[in-house]
Amino acid sequence: MGALDECHYNVELENGVNVGGCLEVGFEGEVETLAIVDAVRVLLQGLGEDVNREGLIKTPLRVAKALREGTRGYKQKVKDIVSGALFPEAGLESKVGHAGGTGGLVIVRDLDLFSYCESCLLPFQVKCHIGYVPSGQRVVGLSKLSRVAEVFAKRLQEPQRLANEICSALQHGIKPMGVAVVLQCSHLHFPNSQTSLLDPNHEGLVKVLVTSGSGVFDNEKADIWTDFLSLLRFRGINVENAPEKSWCLAQSICKTGSSDPALLGAVSSILCSLGEDPLRIELLETPGRFITWLMNFKNSNLEMKLNGFVRSKIDHSLTSNGDFSSELKLPFWAQCEHHLLPFHGVVHVGYYNSNRVNRSLLQSIVHFYGFKLQVQERLTRQIAETVSSVLGEDVMVVVEANHTCMISRGIEKFGSSTATIAVLGRFSTDPKARSKFLQIIPNSMS
Repeated sequence: MGALDECHYNVELENGVNVGGCLEVGFEGEVETLAIVDAVRVLLQGLGEDVNREGLIKTPLRVAKALREGTRGYKQKVKDIVSGALFPEAGLESKVGHAGGTGGLVIVRDLDLFSYCESCLLPFQVKCHIGYVPSGQRVVGLSKLSRVAEVFAKRLQEPQRLANEICSALQHGIKPMGVAVVLQCSHLHFPNSQTSLLDPNHEGLVKVLVTSGSGVFDNEKADIWTDFLSLLRFRGINVENAPEKSWCLAQSICKTGSSDPALLGAVSSILCSLGEDPLRIELLETPGRFITWLMNFKNSNLEMKLNGFVRSKIDHSLTSNGDFSSELKLPFWAQCEHHLLPFHGVVHVGYYNSNRVNRSLLQSIVHFYGFKLQVQERLTRQIAETVSSVLGEDVMVVVEANHTCMISRGIEKFGSSTATIAVLGRFSTDPKARSKFLQIIPNSMS
């Protein structure tokens, strides 16, 4: 089935608008969108998934729209944003010093952005801080600083180049005495599905801080930098203490680890459709890295390491009067089947049983269901049902997660998190039991 035919699947009418078929793609770039739709279907089939099952039918189109939204910066020009956005502001006329349009420092802090890592195609989050010193007795509308930053964030990026491009664009676009940019970037660092079982201390995020300056900010030791950084410290941002870390840990993945020509070709097709050149040196290894990571979620029977624990060893007559036990903050990683965007977080398990189980058993169950194409509601239920089959029916599971789809696709609700609950046995009928468990759950998502 070709791209044009593919886009007509599962047509639905909602208020007279076709939300599942080709009319939804009726915007500039339709050909590129349909190419991404075809490529995503190839990736789903490579994962061993049924592309026509409920939950995946519309996934190719959803992914295509999300990717095009997240890389719309390729179609935007800075001059269109800053044109007409400079306003006269004389500032101090007869005093010693500088202010406003005569050279005072202007800072916009805490601009939330997201971008896609050019090394692995995983999204990353950015906290952007911009300072500039006006010249020519002109100031720029503050919202334009955010819009210019977003032009370059909405492209395949790496932190230092992103900072440099924002800085250079503002320097040329508004011609101030100088521009300074500080970026705090957080990159998802997903583990390998097998090694993660052996590394409970795996950290889900890699954080880096980068800076860029032009004009009066060219010299990193200039007094104007001191002023800028001092104002950032009011927000708890300390450039001097920024950790030195490798940015994208996927760069250590060898391309030969993913050699399926069809899958590699699908990712290359996506890169082309987004407006990138797959032969750009920074992108040569990207398809292989993305596929290597994506295959962690292949529809296969990942072994659930139950450590020899057998349900028949439990005397379930003791369950209803058993001791209350819990395991908190079991980490998990998963891939949303609706947008092929990652989500991760922690799982809390409470149960009544006289036999307390090893944490590794519950962690194995969590990993088993996490490393698949998932939705959080299903993940919560599957974990609860499996734990109850081992420990008896009195089980409660709480899953807390951060979803990448909540900071992308035009939603961009930074800092949001999702919690889901499954209750079985006593927990479903006893409010005191539920309350007892919920009260011991720590602040897990901070």
